[in-house]
Amino acid sequence: MPAVLFVIAAIAACGNCYAVERFEFEEPHMGTKVRLVMYADDGDAALKASRAAFFRIKEIEQILSDYKPDSEIIKLCIANDATPGTAFGISNDLAKVLAVAMDVSKKSDGAFDVTVGPLSKLWRETRKTKKLPDAATLAAAKAKVGWEKLTLDAAKKTLTLREPGMRLDFGGIGKGFAADEAMIVLKEAGVSSALVAMSGDIAVSDAPPGQQGWTVEITPLNPKDSSRKMSLKNVAVSTSGDLFQNVEINGIRYSHVLDLKTGLGLTGFRSATVIAKDGTHADALSKVASVMPAEEALKVIQSYKGSAFVTVKDQKPLKSPSFNDHLIK
Repeated sequence: MPAVLFVIAAIAACGNCYAVERFEFEEPHMGTKVRLVMYADDGDAALKASRAAFFRIKEIEQILSDYKPDSEIIKLCIANDATPGTAFGISNDLAKVLAVAMDVSKKSDGAFDVTVGPLSKLWRETRKTKKLPDAATLAAAKAKVGWEKLTLDAAKKTLTLREPGMRLDFGGIGKGFAADEAMIVLKEAGVSSALVAMSGDIAVSDAPPGQQGWTVEITPLNPKDSSRKMSLKNVAVSTSGDLFQNVEINGIRYSHVLDLKTGLGLTGFRSATVIAKDGTHADALSKVASVMPAEEALKVIQSYKGSAFVTVKDQKPLKSPSFNDHLIK
């Protein structure tokens, strides 16, 4: 599908004295609408850069999708069913995102885990039928989950899954990684000021002309509360929550975000926003902030230099001190 181009505004770039236009492009990828916003002085160059960025996102989707039967991770898991414990060769991209995923899993003691695939599949069925799985079915799915069941050799670009039936799910990190890779493509194309938005994941580079940063707004968990506005540049932000994605079963409200201890969706109202150096970390850490107790999540997130977060669980907020630095007063 060709990129859709919107020329939003023309701005005089003070000091350089040339006309800079704001361009916006949209395409559907990875189950969501991907939005690119950039500043450039050449519409043709901007369109070419957007096409390259969208193509890169499409490449990442073909690697990380757990819906596409011919994606890299699906083929890998199926091959492992036949010969479990084999060290399979993997792409550079898969090795790159896995290295971050496993590091976050280790630091969060498994609160974030890309081996959650069997539980993800089961919970999708549960959300459709609104019937909780029986204990035996749930236990069987949980037995196939555990980040420690993976062995990544980053140097040799190999991955070993220790048991048959394992399934990988990059839903908690894939969009952030794709946003990062799209931003790399845009920078290589000469676009220094851009925003890549993929649902709750946003990556930004240099600030727009004449501004301190990109203005990003966070939707509050409580509709009665006012939204938060942030000014960001050369970072990424990710919001994870159940404001719009939840299901009620037997009178209990469950989130789409899974609690790996129970194998079911988290209960209660919650939302977490994380700012990090890149989209890959921001995406994964926002899931950590959603799942872990706030004080424990704070320790994990602050172990990554430059990261900040705010989380709200059942209307009780906790914010890292550095988060205020990004807020527009």
